[in-house]
Parts: sequence; C-alpha cells; structure tokens
Amino acid sequence: MNDALRTMNFYYLCSMTMDWKQLISTQRLGQENRHPERHDDRTEFKRDYDRLIFSAPFRRMQNKTQVFPLPGSIFVHNRLTHSLEVASVGMSLGSDVARRLCQRQPELRESMVPEIGQIVATACLAHDMGNPPFGHSGEKAIQTFFTEGKGLSLREKVSATFWDDITHFEGNANAFRLLTHQFCGRRPGGFVMTYPTLAAIVKYPYSSSLAGKKGKFGFFSSEAPTYQRIARELGIIQKPADGGLLCYARHPLVYLVEAADDICYEIMDLEDAHKLKLLSFDETSQLLLDFFEDDIQQKIRQRIADEQLTDVHEQIQYLRACVIGKLENECVNTFMQHEPEILAGTFEGSLIDHIAPLQHEAYARCTTISKQRIYRSRPVLDVELSGYRIMGTLMELMTEAIEHPDRYYSRQLIDRVSSQYDITNPQLETRIMAVIDYISGMTDVYALDVYQKICGISLPIV
Repeated sequence: MNDALRTMNFYYLCSMTMDWKQLISTQRLGQENRHPERHDDRTEFKRDYDRLIFSAPFRRMQNKTQVFPLPGSIFVHNRLTHSLEVASVGMSLGSDVARRLCQRQPELRESMVPEIGQIVATACLAHDMGNPPFGHSGEKAIQTFFTEGKGLSLREKVSATFWDDITHFEGNANAFRLLTHQFCGRRPGGFVMTYPTLAAIVKYPYSSSLAGKKGKFGFFSSEAPTYQRIARELGIIQKPADGGLLCYARHPLVYLVEAADDICYEIMDLEDAHKLKLLSFDETSQLLLDFFEDDIQQKIRQRIADEQLTDVHEQIQYLRACVIGKLENECVNTFMQHEPEILAGTFEGSLIDHIAPLQHEAYARCTTISKQRIYRSRPVLDVELSGYRIMGTLMELMTEAIEHPDRYYSRQLIDRVSSQYDITNPQLETRIMAVIDYISGMTDVYALDVYQKICGISLPIV
C-alpha cells in the first residue's frame, strides 16, 4: 500500500467505528429470510456449537496432525484435541470480555453481547477445520504444487484472481469455504451458521491478492460475496485498498479466537515436548514459571509441595494451567484497554503482542525454544517431509486426471471421489477447486491410504 493510500486509510478508519449491538446478530447464512421452528431453548449460538461438534469434518480432525506425529505409545495433541482446548480457553476469554463490556456499558446487558463466550468458543472449534492433512506441510504442498510443481502449467489457463487463491492456499480461508460453500447435494449456506460465528474465524479479512509475503488471506474469490454480505450485515469496516480489492477490519471477536489459539498451541506444545522428552523437566518448568513474578513463582512451588505433586507430568500440567489462566487474564485486560481501537479497526497485531512485558517476554522465550527444539525436531520434520510428498503426489495425479478426464486412469481416479465434490464440472477452475476440497478434507491416515493404493504400494484388503 502506498503512503497516500495509507494516510487516507488512517483518516477513513478514524471516522468510523463498529457497534456491538450490530456485530452480534442471529442472522444465519442461507436462512436470512426464514425463521425456523424451535423445539428447545438453545440459543442460536449454542446451535452453531452443537452443529460443529456433531459434524463429520470436525470429527475428522482427530486424525489430522497438530505438530507431532499422531499418537504411538504417548498421546499428544491432534487437531481435534487442540481445537477443543482452544474452545475452552475461548469460552473463558469471551465470557470475561462480555461481562466487562456489560459493566462498562450496562445497556449492552439487554443485547446479545452476553453470548460472546459461546460465539468465541464455537469459532474456536471451527478455526482449524479447513487445515489439510499433515499440518503446515500440507498447506505448503498445495501451494508449491502450483508455484514449483507441474501445476505451474495451469497459470495461463485460469484467471489471475483464482491463481492468487490457489498459490496462497490457506487453512483459514479454507475453513470459511468449508462452512459456507454449497457442496453438491448440500443445502444453501453450507453449515448454515450465524453471521458472527463465521466472521469470528476470518483472521485475515482480505482477498488472496493482498496476501503478501506471509501468504495469509481470509476467503477465496468464490466466497468473497458471502463475506461481503456478512460484513455489511454486521457493520464490519471495509478498508480502502489498491485496485478495489476487498479488505476489511477484523470482527472484534477474531482477536479473542486468535488469542485462545496462541495461548493453547504455544503452551500445550511445551507440554507435549516434555512428554516426548524433547525438553527436560527443568527446562519446561522454568519456561512456565517465567510467566510469573518471583514471589508468585515461590507460591506456586509451595502449592505443588503442599499438594504433594511428586509426579513430574502432574507438575507440568499444574504449571501449564497456571500459565493459561494468567495469559487469559492478560488478554482480557488488553482487549478491554484497546476496545476503542479494535472497534475502529485501527488496532495492530494480536492481543498477545500487547500483554504486560513480563508475560510477553516469557511467551517470546517459549516461541524461540519451540522453533529451535520442537518444530525442527526429527519427528516433526519426518511428518512434514512425508506429508509433503504424499500431498504433492495426490495433487499431481488428481489434477492431471481433471485436466484429461477422458483417459482411462483419469476416469478411475475421478470415480473414487465423493459426489459432493464438483469434480466433473465443465469449468476448469471449479474442477481444480474440487481437487483441493477433496484432498484438503482428507485425514492423515486416509491421505496415506489413498497415496499407497493409487501408487501401487499397497492393495486393498478383499
């Protein structure tokens, strides 16, 4: 963005602000003109939560890698357990923020603001549902198939906007698509979620053409009109952008979903690393104690002694609980301190970036250790390398099949794809997106199984 546009953007945003009463709406995607009959007393946002819990894409996350390989003798986090924990922290963050907002503005008690905790928890459940198999290596495999692999030949056959979408493939944008897209044989509106729940998962509310070096964006071009509709209804601020591209301020609840995710993945990864003996007890316990002043550290140690927690894993779990509680409180304080900027769309960074210096420094140390000792450890690298090859091969074979659907082998591959994916559509872009939908929706185990079978490495058991 050039300096003139940046200046205009600043003054434009300063003249606007979002309104809590408009931001929290029960409007449902796909049912905007319908008020369905209700047979119980659940709120609309509790319905969203239950709808995700009982869905197949949510269950499939139990077989998707979080960081470490899926469990052998030691159970570590997968995408499902991670999402459940994020939802738990998100419920606390949202409920505490709602309570304090209502204290600050008593008139909000009669609005739907008290439901914020439920909305945030539901968005937390959904935040990773669009992630492909094998963690971030799965994302990278899809991206690089088009930028470095055989998919590069498709560049001149598709639109520039679509090319930006697929070369920046992003789990966050894919989650929004999964929840909102009308797949074949499904009802309009996808999961038919409420607008605030959908808005709360869009961490990067702009199109792929604005993804930049980080490659992050919030919705594919096919779902851009859906996000626009949600943003208009909720009063989310649209920011000026070069070339008329779509760019919005975040819905305020995105900051709480992000904070819950930041807290859980960083702290829980340390606990998993300790279980797997990548970090010693002394290293792990000190990293966690560093979130507290010296006198509080002493009280925590005394509490551990008083409770006779002699098991080292129990001690780490207790310390982890203390840290999560502290970070949750810090993020609530930060949100309330910066509420005006958040509503104006001018707040920069994440809540974690703005917490008190002691906790921020401790979090930064955990991040550094994680990068050095966890995310580059051999078990993690092995999963990433294997996953990258599996995903890349599946993308190559399936894309070749939809490019040449009349070939014998192509027909065999296409016939094994679920009918919900529009893989025989006359439009090439739609077929490519169907391949991405199909492969990104796989579990790690299923992706490996398909890879082995179509490559002739294993035969199905008859």
